[in-house]
Amino acid sequence: MNPSSPEGLPLAPSCGQSCRWGDGEGGRGRRLATAEQRNPPPPGPGEGTPAQPPPGPDANPTSGYLADDVTPPATLRLQLNALQALARQTFAVRLTMLAIGTPFAMANTTDGTPTHAVLIAAVLGITVSYAMLRDWYRFAPRLLAHPTLMALDLLFGAVLLVTASPASPLAYATVCTPLLSGLLYGWRGAGVLTGLQLAVLLTVHRAWEHHPGAGASTLLVAGFCVAAGIIGVTLRNLMFRFGTATQALAEATSRLAVAEAVESERARLARDLHDSVAKTLHGLALAADALATSADRPTPDPAHLRQQAGLVASAARRAAAESRDLLTDLRRHTDLTTPAPPTDLTAELTARAADFASRTSIPTRVTHPGEAPPPLPPETTRHLLAITAEALENIHRHAHATTAEISLTTTPDTLHLTIKDDGVGLPPALTLEEAQSSGHFGLLGMAERAARTNATLHLRSTTPGTEVTLTLPLPVSDPQPTPLTSLTPRQEAAHA
Repeated sequence: MNPSSPEGLPLAPSCGQSCRWGDGEGGRGRRLATAEQRNPPPPGPGEGTPAQPPPGPDANPTSGYLADDVTPPATLRLQLNALQALARQTFAVRLTMLAIGTPFAMANTTDGTPTHAVLIAAVLGITVSYAMLRDWYRFAPRLLAHPTLMALDLLFGAVLLVTASPASPLAYATVCTPLLSGLLYGWRGAGVLTGLQLAVLLTVHRAWEHHPGAGASTLLVAGFCVAAGIIGVTLRNLMFRFGTATQALAEATSRLAVAEAVESERARLARDLHDSVAKTLHGLALAADALATSADRPTPDPAHLRQQAGLVASAARRAAAESRDLLTDLRRHTDLTTPAPPTDLTAELTARAADFASRTSIPTRVTHPGEAPPPLPPETTRHLLAITAEALENIHRHAHATTAEISLTTTPDTLHLTIKDDGVGLPPALTLEEAQSSGHFGLLGMAERAARTNATLHLRSTTPGTEVTLTLPLPVSDPQPTPLTSLTPRQEAAHA
């Protein structure tokens, strides 16, 4: 590609012109539309831009590229650049054929005027081919704006055939004309120019028919011309069909990525709501029920009523604060250039355990034997703390436990977080699907969070109680939004 034009010129006239292969007066013709330029300005009056076609089969502004072939894609840059490369290589092949065939043609030509004619035709062909190869981006728009310029190429081929004869090696250089017409103009252009080329061959054959082998050579060159035209059109159509398929795949991939991102965000919001506001509202409802029960007693205790009313007010304020935290997190601008500072997991677990013990009156201790855990990314720490909070909440609601323990141990390549209690243990044969179908999304949220940190989560009943163990490989990178291996993003959002 031309260094001065990194992106290359479109394979179409840059001046906004169009041309037609006429089918006669009133014929439909073949439009050769212009390619889209990057950020094109709106056409103004009197600029020579063709008017927009009416709705119908030709309403697509790029339909001129393949008016008789296939439906073109909306973006043609990749395909056009590929066609430009093929067209330039065609001129390179012609240049090579002329350079190799000229000495042989001159050796088989009689001295005098015939030799000079062959030399002039060969030099002219080499010059034109080199100019098109070197300055394709200058001449290609004109060639596409005016397909009749290919008649000059036919004239060159006629001169070459007349001077060197169809049996000369130079005759095969004329095969490039149908190939170019197929690449640039499609079926109709290739048909017209190949037909004219065959007419030229027939005329030349009559001039050389008295020479031995002229008929067979003419027939062979004619067959190559027809085959070259078909090959050019086929390559053109394959390019555009490949572009259409590639664009459709890119659009489908983009839509799928957007859908997965939306569904993944829905699942994240569902987990956050379950782990914060939903729990608090559940506690608020229980406190309100207890307050109503106390108020219905024959002799209610005012101090006890005030205490329960304070619990209701505290739960309501906590729900409001958690809602504000969620909204703040949604409104927060994420700075992808500055990494967030790591979080001390041990200190956070100790604070959560103290808050849980004061709120539920269940003694909870935190142990971390051995080395302290390494600093973790904030997102990983957030998921681990959310899993711990959900496990503690399950202890409070379902385990009927008297004590709870959080253990954090670290090895050189793994981190183990264990939450256990002395309660009644898990129901037999409990699965995520059963928990989700019964309206309990906590275990599902824990499994999803573990998967997002590339950790493994194990739940088992002990004697007594339940043990939740999370194993996290070290070192830890920022968690990627990958779904559970057993759940697709669509299923994940559905569970949420």
